Amino acid sequence: MTHGNTTRRDFLKYSAAATTALATGSLAGPAQAQEVLKVGAVYVSPVSEIGWTKQHNLGVDAIKAAMGDKVEITTIDSIFKPQDAERVFREMAANGNKLVFGTSFSHGTPMQKVAPRFPDVAFEHCSGIKHLKNLGTFEAKYFEGTYVAGVAAGHVSKSAKIGFIGGFPIPDIVGPANALLLGAQSVNPDVTCNVIFLNSWFDPSKEKEAANTLISQGCDVICSMTDTATGVQVAGEKGAWSVGYASDMAKFGGGKHLTAFTLDWSSIYVAAAKAVAAGTWATSERWQGLSEGIVKMSPLNTDIPADGIAAINKAQADVVSGALHPYAGELKDQAGNVKVASGSVLADGDIRGFNWFVNGMIGNLG
Repeated sequence: MTHGNTTRRDFLKYSAAATTALATGSLAGPAQAQEVLKVGAVYVSPVSEIGWTKQHNLGVDAIKAAMGDKVEITTIDSIFKPQDAERVFREMAANGNKLVFGTSFSHGTPMQKVAPRFPDVAFEHCSGIKHLKNLGTFEAKYFEGTYVAGVAAGHVSKSAKIGFIGGFPIPDIVGPANALLLGAQSVNPDVTCNVIFLNSWFDPSKEKEAANTLISQGCDVICSMTDTATGVQVAGEKGAWSVGYASDMAKFGGGKHLTAFTLDWSSIYVAAAKAVAAGTWATSERWQGLSEGIVKMSPLNTDIPADGIAAINKAQADVVSGALHPYAGELKDQAGNVKVASGSVLADGDIRGFNWFVNGMIGNLG
């Protein structure tokens, strides 16, 4: 078993080998149980102590733990731009990797271009929405976690103002931002949420500025959906509460970390690798949340009042059981137009394509 991590500095060397493979058209045959399975994973940001990419790297680690010397894994980090991603996916497939993971929404178009050229390679795209015969997708119901975290925020906010920092104004971020506010409004209908988008997944200095801005606007709970703990850290330093994302970020919150909606991709990574090795892999769409264990809430801050902890736990149990849907009507948009009628819930397709803010969100998608 080997496991390598390649950065942009290694590109030229890696690219040369891939070009040779492409020129000869060499592709390994279908993986057999007794052969070493080559797996590639492409990360959008550096692997750090916590965060989005860390959780995907834990998925890779889970494959290693499950398959031992029957797997050889290559990871490449800091690949965000589509043109870079397309080249890396092509190189990974050409180099004999029979399973290739993409871990960002921005990897979608590159994977869709590359996959048809390598029909014997299984591609798995996290945050993807388009499927091909050899391209499957998996995604988390982040909104279930943010709704539960919002209930926590509603119980501790004294200003009735919370803040949200997002990487990009895409549905995977807009929807969870809305759910955070809806969870808080289930406790206090007057809560509002100020939103700032960074247009980056990994920009600690920009995130610090955003967190400071939100706190200066009176927000006393900060949630960030980025790949750093900066928002949590700044909130703690300024005496504001925080909500972590992807990983448990309590150690960075200065005692003010309410909870985190964490992500555990391990079951998906291991299942895909075992299926490819067994020759049973087939394209599929997975969209899973709290009930499947893909989204998990980290331990609640013990400073939350007892009635708040009970309400948070009940909200989580109700989401898992299906008794509570975070996007149950009546829901209005920022302009006050009814988007989901009372007694209805937002359709799955509309959740995955969220392009509007609920009433009480302060900010825009432009």
